[in-house]
Amino acid sequence: MKSFMASAANVERKWYVVDAADQTLGRLSSEIAKVLRGKNKPTYTPNIDTGDFVIVINAEKIKVTGKKMDQKIYYHHSDYVGGMKEQTLKEKLAKKPEDVITLAVKGMLPKGPLGRSMLTKLHVYAGAEHAHAAQKPEVLEIAKRY
Repeated sequence: MKSFMASAANVERKWYVVDAADQTLGRLSSEIAKVLRGKNKPTYTPNIDTGDFVIVINAEKIKVTGKKMDQKIYYHHSDYVGGMKEQTLKEKLAKKPEDVITLAVKGMLPKGPLGRSMLTKLHVYAGAEHAHAAQKPEVLEIAKRY
């Protein structure tokens, strides 16, 4: 019996919508990363993007445990001397809550061209509305653990 290896031509993609309200950031992000990667399918192939599209709504209502709201810091650099910028999780949630989930999921995907192509299938929205009703997304239930 031969091993099945998926190719880019025979990958079927679904659309899922996830409600991030009252979900823990890391647990939610790891489940989203599994779906983007295709690890929830029997046709998973490590070197092919076999994952599905994921729409995340209510990103502004995400929860974190402990003191992460004040102690978790996001850094970025402007590429100029002394251009290091930092933001706490609380500041980032107030300005661009979509980036919090996107950066968490990005860190859980493979590095390189394959991971970047997987990340393009993630669509994050701060509110409850999204622009992908035409794709008829299915609701993806992620169990809440506290």
